[in-house]
Amino acid sequence: MKYNRIKLLVQDDFAKLENAKIILLGVGGVGSFCLDCLVRSGVGDITIVDFDTFDETNQNRQMWSELHVGENKVEALQKHYPHVKIINKRIDEQWVWDFDFDAYDLVLDAIDDTKAKLAVAQKCHKKLISSFGSAKRMDTTQIKVDDIWKTYGDKFGSKIRYELRKRGFKKKYKVIFSSEEAQVKEKGSFMAVTASFGLTMCAEAVKKIRE
Repeated sequence: MKYNRIKLLVQDDFAKLENAKIILLGVGGVGSFCLDCLVRSGVGDITIVDFDTFDETNQNRQMWSELHVGENKVEALQKHYPHVKIINKRIDEQWVWDFDFDAYDLVLDAIDDTKAKLAVAQKCHKKLISSFGSAKRMDTTQIKVDDIWKTYGDKFGSKIRYELRKRGFKKKYKVIFSSEEAQVKEKGSFMAVTASFGLTMCAEAVKKIRE
């Protein structure tokens, strides 16, 4: 059976995975690996949101990208995961405020737009798992998970914390980040780190579903 090995691990909790309803925002380097992990873990109801198309430069870090250059990401990924629901929309601040997240058990944030990320945190913090930057890094052993106020070592994360404080936001939510110092100024990417962020996000989602 397809899910026998995961069932051996989670046992009766597998029903929770089958019945979970998750929305994944962004299916690039981090999000595409998170999606694959969620599907292979038996999560039953997954919605993915993205507007972008696969580019040749995505091939070093994004799942299935080499097969679909020029194609819309969510539509291409649905060919590999037919039961996944897709929303082909740009995730900006206004979209976040307008969208109804109430139906979902978890919101997984793998986007890099600052204003949209802040809106997701403010609106969905009670059921949010968010990813900070995975680019510019090489060491998977420095990937960490903690609440937003305990994150460090990431300029993007520092900006998010600063902006949340400006908005008077004091709530906690789970964040995946790296404590490794950036290796370059440019946005270079190493698949081992990018994929590990996505797999960690999936692992945290499964943990939360089982609680």
